[in-house]
Amino acid sequence: MITEYDLDRTYSTLERLRGAIGTAVVGQGAVVEAALVALLCGGNVLLEGVPGLGKTLLVRALASSLGLRFSRIQFTPDLMPADIVGTNVLSDDGGRRQFTYSPGPIFANIVLADEVNRATPKTQSALLEAMEERTVTVGKATYLLGTPFLVLATQNPIEMEGTYPLPEAQLDRFFFKVPVGYPSLEDLVAITERNTEGGGVALPEPVASADDILSAQAVVREVPIAQPLRQYVARLVLATHPDSGHAPKDVQSFVEYGASPRAAIATILGAKAHALLAEEPNVRRADIEAVFPLALVHRVILSFRGEAEGIGVPALLRRVWEETSVL
Repeated sequence: MITEYDLDRTYSTLERLRGAIGTAVVGQGAVVEAALVALLCGGNVLLEGVPGLGKTLLVRALASSLGLRFSRIQFTPDLMPADIVGTNVLSDDGGRRQFTYSPGPIFANIVLADEVNRATPKTQSALLEAMEERTVTVGKATYLLGTPFLVLATQNPIEMEGTYPLPEAQLDRFFFKVPVGYPSLEDLVAITERNTEGGGVALPEPVASADDILSAQAVVREVPIAQPLRQYVARLVLATHPDSGHAPKDVQSFVEYGASPRAAIATILGAKAHALLAEEPNVRRADIEAVFPLALVHRVILSFRGEAEGIGVPALLRRVWEETSVL
């Protein structure tokens, strides 16, 4: 049961975070909101955009405003799994030689997986256990990661040479896939001012703690959603399956595999967090609409015909949204 105190504390935390991130990041309001929603839900985010749009700055500003441990992993073709999760190293303790575990950079609260699609599938898979179970297994030992824990990965959608597409199993582990677009004219002017005058861009001071985030995550799960809206989300997800009776004609023609149950979970949890960000007492259809494409765009697999005809998944999701009504 949500108390008035819990709500007020959460609203205050989110307001401080927005303000702190805004001191470093110009514009990109939709991306910042998506990152905050994912943080509130304990989910991981895949940020897709060309270089230079501030993806790394956003992640660093988020970690700095929370005062959490931040780690950046630059993914390259020669990166090995042990470079991420750590390894057992031989040490000498008082003349006794033994193996001890040396943790990798995955042991942080907020992890930036930069250009994640540049590493080999074997290395990419090192993230799977951490993203889903919040644990790391090395040899026969399993280690717990700290809380809160959030992976924000980036990838460049236009430079494909020397990259390895993320497998569907790993894509499904991402709570949201968020497109990062170009700044507007006004934002671009502000960016040049911040980066060419004075001392440059400074990261924000901590304005919230790990306990604040863990408390907010607990509040999110208590945000009520009406049963008709819960069923509506289920029908939206089923409508992405070509063999479903809920699927529009375009989905039947151009989709090979629809979204997994994780998509429904991400949509409902994300809608709850979005309602909380808007200081609404319960989930509305508008909250579902805001997070629905972010939760499903990377979970719908086009058929060969869909790929050949250049059909975009966002357009298909818009058709699903338009043709699925609340009962």
